[in-house]
Amino acid sequence: MSPRRFFVGGNWKMNGNKESLEELITTLNTASLDDQTEVVCGAPSIYLDFARSSLDPRIGVAAQNCYKVAKGAFTGEISPAMIKDCGVDWVILGHSERRHVFGEGDELIGQKVAHALESDLGVIACIGEKLEEREAGTTEEVVYAQTQVIAENVKDWGKVVLAYEPVWAIGTGKTASPEQAQEVHEKLRAWLRANVSDDVADSVRIIYGGSVTGANCRELASQGDVDGFLVGGASLKPEFVDIINARA
Repeated sequence: MSPRRFFVGGNWKMNGNKESLEELITTLNTASLDDQTEVVCGAPSIYLDFARSSLDPRIGVAAQNCYKVAKGAFTGEISPAMIKDCGVDWVILGHSERRHVFGEGDELIGQKVAHALESDLGVIACIGEKLEEREAGTTEEVVYAQTQVIAENVKDWGKVVLAYEPVWAIGTGKTASPEQAQEVHEKLRAWLRANVSDDVADSVRIIYGGSVTGANCRELASQGDVDGFLVGGASLKPEFVDIINARA
């Protein structure tokens, strides 16, 4: 089994301007980053070109969303073809804010995953339960159902990173404990083993998102089935470097 390469994504969400992002990019470009870690920054679509041309080539760039077809009369949307045309290789799909703020359902997210992969984009596919689902004891049911829809739309798992983001921990300052994160990641890997294949279960990176900081990243990174992070707020701060180096 090949060891899974640690993966740290920064999701800038709807934040930053050219001035502040240039400062952040300079910090990242000049930082000493663990070369064992794959790093990808999720920029707002209007800044994808800017981020890709400014960031050091060792750092990847992701769009935060895309549509399910290559072009057409879809005002306000962007396609994988356009993302690729900006030199960008990744897209984040199914983020809880897309699901719960913008009402994207599993079926649409699945179609987006399929089209992005067909277009040769890497996909950071997000899953995770809401607080009431965790309290009702349905966490597994919810994340398995979300993973099922993603899995039905994946032919090549080599281009997929699975991001487990408990919705109750995103931007709330509440982090899943390392044990809580490990427990869900372990169950997700077992689900992949049972429903996809041993190879995929062993090789696919399952990363954690939800109030990851410089202070808690090392303990989370030490868990056997936590293969990295999807970082929100902290990815806009210099401490993102500490998170990238959580295993160093």
